[in-house]
Amino acid sequence: MKTEGSNSPSLAKPAISAELKLYFTAIAFTALALSFTSDPISNYFKDAYNVSAYQRGLIEFPRELPGVLTTFVIAALAGFSDLRIAVIAQLLGIAGIAALGLATPPFAVMLLFIFLNSMGQHLFMPLQDSIGMNLVKKGNLGTRMGQFKGVTTAFQMLGAIIVFAGFRSGLFSFTSPVKNPFLIGAGLFAIVAALLIALDRRLKAQKVTHERVRFVFRKEYSLYYTLVVMFGVQKQIMLVYGPWVIISLLGKGADTIALLGIAGAFLGMFFIPALGRALDRFGIKAMLYADALSFIGVYVLYGLVSGGYASGGLAVTGWPVILAYAVFILDRMSTQMGLIRTVYLRTIAVTPADVTPTLSLGLSMDHVVSILCAYAGGIVWTVAGPQWLFYLAAALSLVNLWVAIRVKLPEGK
Repeated sequence: MKTEGSNSPSLAKPAISAELKLYFTAIAFTALALSFTSDPISNYFKDAYNVSAYQRGLIEFPRELPGVLTTFVIAALAGFSDLRIAVIAQLLGIAGIAALGLATPPFAVMLLFIFLNSMGQHLFMPLQDSIGMNLVKKGNLGTRMGQFKGVTTAFQMLGAIIVFAGFRSGLFSFTSPVKNPFLIGAGLFAIVAALLIALDRRLKAQKVTHERVRFVFRKEYSLYYTLVVMFGVQKQIMLVYGPWVIISLLGKGADTIALLGIAGAFLGMFFIPALGRALDRFGIKAMLYADALSFIGVYVLYGLVSGGYASGGLAVTGWPVILAYAVFILDRMSTQMGLIRTVYLRTIAVTPADVTPTLSLGLSMDHVVSILCAYAGGIVWTVAGPQWLFYLAAALSLVNLWVAIRVKLPEGK
């Protein structure tokens, strides 16, 4: 794909091409849409279906299975460009979430629509990074990726503010026949599809193409595969059981989760672009150490606070609640460091054509682990207590530290 023009005045302030402006807009609307759909999904399950912690883990199978299938779907669609597959992804997401917005179907039927929506979202995940990197000059990769994530975070904050206001005012509800947040999300995904179509047409008019590869598995990427498998564990804890501490142990609703999303996104607006700049300044290896230590620290803290709530050692009012909120926000910040893995892959890629299929394979690998962890996590939470789930996650995150030690980069990286 076409990269930025060569007239960039400096590394610090690279020029933004028309194609990049379109893409920035697309990822902004994507983040806004996810604020109305994926972010409050745990509250949807609780309010509309009154699920238990064990059932919440089981629901992750249809939600995470599309991530496993992503590498095969992208390989099957290798005749299409990344942008065209991304448009297909939006259409699938729209179909699934709009159906849930218009009705409260029986539990089993709901899972089918969750699968459809999730298929669209998961297809777009590796494509989002791949398309973005193909539009960026290599010398500015860390900075620009930080900007991409910063825009995402800013619009997540905007979406969280709207969701918070909607639930607090009673305008939004997951117990009503029509779920307005989901319908708004479907409309926003439609805007994203239109923006991606416009970007595809601009690049085709400029005769910009790139090589497509159906499937890649190389020993050179073994440490990257290890990182994405570990992220499958960490992501599942962050998305499912981190919010479940707030929802189940503290009894808070969707408005509280949205408010925490606002706070996390506000901090992320500054943290994530700074992370991108730090990546360019200090290098990938140093930032992999930081990534590993952040996960270990966050999950030790989660273990301490959740164990305290479960045992009665910590009150569910006052400062202990503020402590849980702080850990939740730290967890969101830690997870955003995933851009380090993406830049690491781009740096070690044998050929640029390897990036999209390797990202999709990595997504599939992390989702195999996610499905297993969702089920096992519900059992650990129920049988041993929530704190042991988080302590186990912290112990497993030592693998990230081992990877950081083992990583060898091309000279100058």
